[in-house]
Amino acid sequence: MSMISMRLPDELTNQLDALATATGRTKSFLAGQAIRDYIDRESWQITEITQAISEADNGEFASDQEVNAIGEKWQRHAG
Repeated sequence: MSMISMRLPDELTNQLDALATATGRTKSFLAGQAIRDYIDRESWQITEITQAISEADNGEFASDQEVNAIGEKWQRHAG
């Protein structure tokens, strides 16, 4: 397991301390979990963007009819 050091604003450190106390977890655990969640979310987004660009490059677009159908659906539900 690797070790990193980072500087955090005092307010964020205080919030992390409070959360660690409230949950019975260590600050290291919570920080690691937050970083893991961030990396998972960003990785997912990059994968989706890359796939969408590939589909667009291949000409895979929604038809005008499909776009209009979705627009009509949302207009009906918007009331």
